[in-house]
Amino acid sequence: MPKPFKGPDMPRPFSLPEGFLLGSATAATQIEGGDRNNNWYAWCEKGKIKDGTSCLRADDHWNRYIEDIELLKRLDHKVYRMGLEWSRIEPEKGKFDGAAIARYRDELQRLIQNGIRPLVTLHHFTHPLWFCAEGEFESEKSIGYFERYTRYVVENIGDLVSEYITINEPNVFVTNGYFMGEWPPGKKDLGLAMKVYRNMALCHIAAYKAIHEVRREKGFDRESRTMVGVANHLRVFDPYSRNPLDWLAARVMCWLFQGAIIRSMSSGRLRFPLGSGAPLGTGRFYDFIGINYYTRSAVRFKGFRSDVMPGTPRNDLDWEIYPEGLYILCREFYKKYRAPIWITENGTCDGNDSFRAGYIYDHLYIVSMLCGEGIPVERYYHWTLMDNFEWLEGESARFGLVHVDYETQARTVRKSGRFYSEICRNNGVTEEMIREHLLE
Repeated sequence: MPKPFKGPDMPRPFSLPEGFLLGSATAATQIEGGDRNNNWYAWCEKGKIKDGTSCLRADDHWNRYIEDIELLKRLDHKVYRMGLEWSRIEPEKGKFDGAAIARYRDELQRLIQNGIRPLVTLHHFTHPLWFCAEGEFESEKSIGYFERYTRYVVENIGDLVSEYITINEPNVFVTNGYFMGEWPPGKKDLGLAMKVYRNMALCHIAAYKAIHEVRREKGFDRESRTMVGVANHLRVFDPYSRNPLDWLAARVMCWLFQGAIIRSMSSGRLRFPLGSGAPLGTGRFYDFIGINYYTRSAVRFKGFRSDVMPGTPRNDLDWEIYPEGLYILCREFYKKYRAPIWITENGTCDGNDSFRAGYIYDHLYIVSMLCGEGIPVERYYHWTLMDNFEWLEGESARFGLVHVDYETQARTVRKSGRFYSEICRNNGVTEEMIREHLLE
């Protein structure tokens, strides 16, 4: 493994390659509000959210999307990753809501009219209650259900959208929902977790094939190349100490958390412990490498648990801030998979907006160095545009470039948001930007 890249002791200017695309990412349930038909709304109703809030409020984006698109344009975002809410599109098993897909079409058309290229996520932790009743991803039936939903979506928006993420962070979904038991469905069953992993891998492969097939059959791909991938939550797994057992535990945890699922989704051949064989055939089921990067894990053999390196900078959620990890992972995964890299999420929880600008600078500086080394990092989606419903943390964890007053729904651009807007406009960082935003 290469030595981690260290950024400069003092900020210095950098430029990103011509054609590099910068923007932001959101998820449907985290911003839309108003939907009572998904698994996370049911989880909120059980009182599982730490601050007692609910995804029912969120940012009211379902009604305010025109205002939010204007905000994206004002902040010079060239790309925008948005999620679709499956439970709105298919509220009952096999019954699709034309009004819901028309609403999404309008949002997509307005993004395009404003010069913002959409990247659509089909599943971002949430799904309809009928899907829960059918066994959700624990059941092999999920593969057919997810493919049917995917085909409907692409048949109805495929003329507008050529770029898709099938599933967001399947490893986070499985770890929190089936190993830790802190997310819906709240189970702690390692065997069941591996079964869900397997079915989600096959869901991705079926969806990947369906998206390409529908766009090809309808002639949508004549205008723009179809690009499909997964938003993979990736971490660096380092041993907490020099104890060889910590090193071994780090290797095992890395494989169980991200290695096995990514290999299986990418090639079609299931890897241990997900299963064996290739139920849907083998191939290359990705057109880009999607990387969601936030932090690293310091792994202890004792208790087989993930910790934080002592004496390291942390964000509001006590996650280590470790920009070098992005350098390590981009090099590693490009070497393995040889495809363009899109940073589909990167951001930090910073309620006071005291270190977010520095966080953005450090990670994008590393992106500029990777590009200089010939690693084809093509895009960067900041997580997130505006404060939102942050799953188990509710409204208490603030990741936004834009502050949201949930009572009034007023949006206020943070200083870090203005800094990022300048980066988007200049495709890099200048001396003047460093003096204004980083040296204070």
